[in-house]
Order: sequence, then structure tokens, then C-alpha cells
Amino acid sequence: MQCRPNCGACCIAPSINSPIPGMPNGKPAGMRCIQLNEDNQCRIFGQPERPAFCASLKPNEEMCGSATIENPRAYAIAWLTQLEQLTRPYQS
Repeated sequence: MQCRPNCGACCIAPSINSPIPGMPNGKPAGMRCIQLNEDNQCRIFGQPERPAFCASLKPNEEMCGSATIENPRAYAIAWLTQLEQLTRPYQS
């Protein structure tokens, strides 16, 4: 599966704890990555400075929704947001 055009959900919904060019402390969940261009494509895709976390996210139907889903971007953001919440470290 390839990324869907104009999505960028994986560059918005999850937190990234490692440095990103232009974001030395990473980014919190829900914040748009500075490397996401106006077409919602990663400016550093395939570059060595791209965080390993980003490279580990691969488009798949579970995360992105089926080909028949009406709004795949909203679906992916909701799915990734839920995953972010479920994997957040416990804080007392």
C-alpha cells in the first residue's frame, strides 16, 4: 500500500520524541511536523535526518482505512490518535 495523496496523518497525529530538522525536541501528538509540506508530503522522506520512528510507519489498511472509506485522512488521524493515547506512558 502507498500513502494516500494529501494525507499526512502520520506527520500530525503521533508524538515524535527524537529530533527532526527544525524541531530539535521532536513534536507533541497532534502538532503538524515542520517538515510536512503544503501537499502533506514529507520534505525529508528518504533522507538520513528523517527520524527512525517516521521511517517505521508504513501505510496499511488498519492505519489508513480501506480503499472505500470516505475520508481516509480523518480515519488515519483518529486511528493514530487512539494509538498514541493507548501507548502513552502511565502517569500517576
